[in-house]
Amino acid sequence: MELRHLKYFQAVAEELSFSRAARRLRIAQPALSRAVQEIERELGAQLIERERRSPRLTPAGNVLLHETGLILERLDEALRRVHRTAKGEEGELRLGYIGPPTRPFLARLLKEYGRRYPRVTVILEERTPERVWEMVSKGRLSVGLTRPVLAHEALGLQTLLLREEKFCAAVPLDHPWARLASLPWKKLVGEPLIILARREGAGSHDAIQAACQAAGFVPRVKHMPSLIGTVLQYVESGAGVGVVPESTANKNLALIPLKPQQTIPLVMVWAKEGEDPAVAAFRGLVKEWLKNGRLWE
Repeated sequence: MELRHLKYFQAVAEELSFSRAARRLRIAQPALSRAVQEIERELGAQLIERERRSPRLTPAGNVLLHETGLILERLDEALRRVHRTAKGEEGELRLGYIGPPTRPFLARLLKEYGRRYPRVTVILEERTPERVWEMVSKGRLSVGLTRPVLAHEALGLQTLLLREEKFCAAVPLDHPWARLASLPWKKLVGEPLIILARREGAGSHDAIQAACQAAGFVPRVKHMPSLIGTVLQYVESGAGVGVVPESTANKNLALIPLKPQQTIPLVMVWAKEGEDPAVAAFRGLVKEWLKNGRLWE
C-alpha cells in the first residue's frame, strides 16, 4: 500500500463524496475510485458503503480513517524534524570542556546557543584536556573546548584557536609578591611550586618546565595535583607558589603575569568526519563570537 493511497482514502472518508474528494486532490474520479478499491482488496475489508446515494464509512473504514490521520500527522512531524535537524535546529550537542579557561564565556555562549536552537539538547562534560581530545576522537563528544595535547596531531581532529593565555604566579593576597605588576620567571628559583600534573595537562606542564629552563633553573616542584582547583587549594593553604594560566581566577589569590611571557593555547576541537548540523551551528556561533569580540568581553 502506497502512502498516496492513504491520502486518497482520507480525502474520500472526510468528504464522503468521490467527486468532491477528486476535486480536492485534483485527480480524476475513476482513478480515485480504483485506489480505494485497491486498498479494500489489500486489507480484505470493505471501507466505504457505496450502495447508498451518499457513501458511508464502515466500522473498518472509521478505524482506518483514525489511524491514517495519526500516520500522516506523524509523517509531517517527522519531516519537520528532519528539516530542523538538517538546519542544526534540532539534535544533540555533547560538549566537552575544561573548567577555568572556559568560565569567562561558556555560560553566555550556551545561553545564546539555546536561544537560537531551543530544540537541540546540550550535554556538558567537564574533563581533563587529554580526556576531551580522546572522547572527541572516539565520537563520544561532539566538540571540545580544551588545551592542545601531545598526541593532538595524531588524533586528526580539526582545531580553532580561541585564545593564547599568559602564565601567572598564583600567591595568597598577603604574599609579598601580591601587588607586583609582573614577575620574572627566575624569581621562582628555589620556591616550592604547585603545577598541574603532566598526565592531566601535558601542554601546560611542559610549557612551565621549558620556561623555567629558559630562565636558567630547574623548578622545585612540591605538588602536582590532577585538578587546577587543587593547585589553587594548595596555594591558598600556603604550601607554595602556583603557576597557572591567567584565566584561573580566584578571589583569595593574586595572579602575577610571569616575564618573559609564556602562553598556552585554548582551542576548540572537533572531528573531521560526520558533520553534524547541531555541531556545525555551535562552531559557527563560536566563530561569530570570536570575530566580534563577544567571546572574551
